Amino acid sequence: MKSIVLKDFGSVDNLVYVELPVPSINDGEVLIRVKAISINPVDVKTRIGKGRAAKLKDENPIILGWDVSGIVKASKSDSFKEGDEVFGMINFPGHGKAYSEYVAAPAIHLALKPANVIHEEAAAATLAALTAWQALVDHAKIKKGDRVLVHAAAGGVGHYAVQIAKHLGAYVIGTSSAGKKDFVLSLGADEHIDYTSQALEDATNNIDFVLDAIGGENIDNSLKVMKKGATIISIPSGQNDAVTEKAAALGMVGYPIMVHSDGKEMKDIAALLESGAIKSHVSQVFEFDQMKAAHLSLETGKTQGKIVVKGY
Repeated sequence: MKSIVLKDFGSVDNLVYVELPVPSINDGEVLIRVKAISINPVDVKTRIGKGRAAKLKDENPIILGWDVSGIVKASKSDSFKEGDEVFGMINFPGHGKAYSEYVAAPAIHLALKPANVIHEEAAAATLAALTAWQALVDHAKIKKGDRVLVHAAAGGVGHYAVQIAKHLGAYVIGTSSAGKKDFVLSLGADEHIDYTSQALEDATNNIDFVLDAIGGENIDNSLKVMKKGATIISIPSGQNDAVTEKAAALGMVGYPIMVHSDGKEMKDIAALLESGAIKSHVSQVFEFDQMKAAHLSLETGKTQGKIVVKGY
């Protein structure tokens, strides 16, 4: 099978196309013929030696990627049968090996792909959508009427977070550049803040929950607009180590979270996709032999929605 291995940590030139044996599957696993792969900032960070690099450095070969949508070709699980179309985030934060023609995946990390969603849209709604779901539902327990502030609301995690928060009945405020205002509002946000021209504390206040994907000074600014006792959750950015201490000093709650694979919650996301409550916005689709270009595009930090790579 065709795979992309990371021969060493560094530039995109270290992503090398090779032929590998089709993986065997163990009890509780399925073999997926990959139709679409979603890539995320953690892919880029790991490639350059950060992210999950410390976890994967002793693997041989290292195959990046965790987000897939595809067709079950063999199954050793009662949950799925050959021919089922499935999607999910595989083995995160471990070794996903998604940059391949075939992937062996634990059935407990997968859900059936809704028939009304194409593979590219399903692959997109994995790590990013799960991160938003776990932050808003599992941790923050957002309820109707909560004032929710989503930073980087036009990005991968952010665009799902806006939609999920609205689905939960929250009043949602999203930040982005001015050029992405219409997109953020189209997701269902009640208000938009242009972070390039508006000071956050001048633009909003009385916030119950903040989802931060930026870290650093953005945490300080967010705390200024939060209620006493409010919560800020920071997605790992390399600049969010101090969020807990900063929040506690002001009588608030703050902590970073890392998403984890969860097939049950993938089924929750599948239901939202099927009903139309959330939609994946895929801004770019690359061919499998364009993975380097996909990484370079993601590295610009300007992605609206998600970037997806077609299966081989």
